[in-house]
Amino acid sequence: MSIRHGVTTRRVASAALLATALTLSLTACGGDDGGSAKDKGSSSAPAATGNSKPQDDGGNTVPDTSKTLATISGTGGFEFIIHGATRDPGGFLTVTGSLKNTSGKKTYAPVAWNGQETNVRRTGRSLAGMTLVDKTEKKRYYVLRDTDGYPLTTTGITDVDAGGSVPFFAQFPAPPDSTSQVDIQIPLMPTATIEIS
Repeated sequence: MSIRHGVTTRRVASAALLATALTLSLTACGGDDGGSAKDKGSSSAPAATGNSKPQDDGGNTVPDTSKTLATISGTGGFEFIIHGATRDPGGFLTVTGSLKNTSGKKTYAPVAWNGQETNVRRTGRSLAGMTLVDKTEKKRYYVLRDTDGYPLTTTGITDVDAGGSVPFFAQFPAPPDSTSQVDIQIPLMPTATIEIS
């Protein structure tokens, strides 16, 4: 009888401990509606910039579409509209825009947009293949990575519906203050020159 009583007591104690751990876990996760760092990369600008960006009702960052720096049209019906290239505190340059599908059918994003680096390929679909070229300084800038190797750009774009549009961002090291223009290069798309603000 004492053995049975000991087993029951241990089961009750284990269940209580599990319930407490679950409650603490849920409490710890419940305070931030922004999701994990990996989730944030797919729909919003990185928190490291410190800038307040416009957001939609779902909390997703929305690019300022009041101006257009460049429109890049490529084969396959995709069109990148670049709305901003802004210097952020800390030496970053954030490019924002919209990816549109101008075709009459759902179109799938090319794998080449992910980039060729092994470390970024393992993180899944992204725009990590995007680069900026400063022709004056003769330097190429790649999308920044976080400490886990995830690119600081919109991730998870696998397809865009016919006529649909998806906001995007990509964060780069900022060129010197003397640089006012850079070329933006996206794999399989023509190169365009954009102004830095």
